[in-house]
Amino acid sequence: MTDVRQRKVEDKSDRSENHPGSGDTADDLSIDPDVSQQLPQASDKTTEVIDSALKDLTPRWRNWIIRGIFTWVMIFGFAAVIYLGPLALVILIFIIQIKCFHEIINIGYAVYKSHDLPWFRTLSWYFLIASNYFFYGESLIQYFGVLASKTDFIKPFVTYHRFISFSLYVSGFVGFVLSLVKTHYLKQFTLFGWTHVTLLIVVTQSHLIMQNIFEGLIWFLVPVSMIICNDIMAYLFGFFFGKTPLIKLSPKKTWEGFIGGAFSTVIFGMVLSYCLVSFDYFICPIEYNESKDSLSMDCERVPVFQLTDYTLPKVLQTLYGLVGVKLETVKMYPFMLHSISFSIFASIIGPFGGFFASGFKRAFKIKDFGDTIPGHGGIMDRFDCQFLMATFVHVYHSSFIKAVGPAKLLSTILKLNSADQIELYQTLKDNLIRKGLVPH
Repeated sequence: MTDVRQRKVEDKSDRSENHPGSGDTADDLSIDPDVSQQLPQASDKTTEVIDSALKDLTPRWRNWIIRGIFTWVMIFGFAAVIYLGPLALVILIFIIQIKCFHEIINIGYAVYKSHDLPWFRTLSWYFLIASNYFFYGESLIQYFGVLASKTDFIKPFVTYHRFISFSLYVSGFVGFVLSLVKTHYLKQFTLFGWTHVTLLIVVTQSHLIMQNIFEGLIWFLVPVSMIICNDIMAYLFGFFFGKTPLIKLSPKKTWEGFIGGAFSTVIFGMVLSYCLVSFDYFICPIEYNESKDSLSMDCERVPVFQLTDYTLPKVLQTLYGLVGVKLETVKMYPFMLHSISFSIFASIIGPFGGFFASGFKRAFKIKDFGDTIPGHGGIMDRFDCQFLMATFVHVYHSSFIKAVGPAKLLSTILKLNSADQIELYQTLKDNLIRKGLVPH
């Protein structure tokens, strides 16, 4: 009997050794209580001047004023970047993406670093570089492939971009496998998943933001401004009128703020869309103009940005008739109607990006992702809804608005060999002659 018991103990020991985490999963996934002190817990740091000026106020009003001050600082800073042009916006998005990634990865590092997991941080940043190389390369090839193909040094990177991207990722994958430590397999795979989910949330969606910019600044500015408007107005309505809790994940969110923010966002979106759609600078995509051999933002207005006559519903015609106004049609830019869809998404679905972030922060018992922006938290605290909104706009634009443009077709054609290009040219020429569009 003693021998049998001894063998059972030895078998159990062997299983624990050969399969780390199988016998002590709870301990392997537990979070050190002391780690919470290393995580971001507050976001109300300000200058000494502001602190002294607000020292007599209650914490509620102090936070309200600080939040208001730095909201305007961000708005004016954002306006200055817009003034600098699309490329400055792309650089800003790239910087924001890196900071968001840094804040999320730092939480994972703070939670698990007591186990000295090898190469976690290095591999995380390596995967960030590899994914950015792939996504940014895809965008540059799509929009500026003609320009890139003219440079002998860049041309191989354009031609073999996806193979190079795959090779970079596989190198990181091999590095991760080689870094595995017998006693920490479960934690290492947990953090491997942590890194990839972060890349999915941050890098992929920031890539979509960049594509929205290239399609025309209006596809970026209007949705971003709607999220900002909704956040501000929901906060104000909730601050002054909020009494009914909205969701347990965010106890400070109220139905009054949610509804007030929604109505404000729809009105704001219509007004902003009407203002921006009047300027070609905001509606023209960024393209490479081969005749000018430079980047261009000149374009002919597509139908979505042209004034169109719309017949009013009978109900509205009747209502106008009651007040002595005969109005059957109205001129409107189609984009303004699309902006209503953006407003509704920004008001109803957009906040769920914030709720998702709130659930994440509650899981780790932290107040904010960081303390970069006083009164607001970290960069990720401000962009949790923006990422979700950008994805919706990209999908909406691709599904209902975008058509294949000549620049993208030309980029694909230039990748063909000379014989195929000549054959394509001859086929296109014959077709145009047959239709009578060009002289024989």
